[in-house]
Amino acid sequence: MIAASDPNMIIAGFAAGGLVLAVLWRFIVWIRDAPVTPDPWDAEVEQKLSEPDAVEVCPHCLTEQPPTAWFCKGCGRATGPYNNLMPYLQVFSEGEVFRNGTSGQFRRRPFILFGYFLITVGTFPLLAPIYLLSLLLGLKRPLAGPEPAEEQNARR
Repeated sequence: MIAASDPNMIIAGFAAGGLVLAVLWRFIVWIRDAPVTPDPWDAEVEQKLSEPDAVEVCPHCLTEQPPTAWFCKGCGRATGPYNNLMPYLQVFSEGEVFRNGTSGQFRRRPFILFGYFLITVGTFPLLAPIYLLSLLLGLKRPLAGPEPAEEQNARR
């Protein structure tokens, strides 16, 4: 074992620390100088959103929501402003996430699938194989997206 008083090891430690600080500084500069993305709406929409008579809507089905609602009247999903912070209401939000996993109605990205795996193993490890099997079966189903224009015209 090399002693801590070895001058070569001390210099190597300072060099490694300096390299880490240089990389960290470069990362901070990269984040600071990143281009600012524009707002997805113009000034008129932003002004209408800040009006006192603006109505909140469900982010899933766009049904109007009263300010005190915890769940959407249209789709039943949790929409309250603090529902993920309240223990009783958080259970419903987690259930919605797990239902979306088994139905396959989520963005199918490797990072999201890895998150489903981690939350499943961390939340209920004994039932994780059953849920993960349901998750994999849900991935085989096609995503429900917007209908092609031809099918919409055929219905009319």
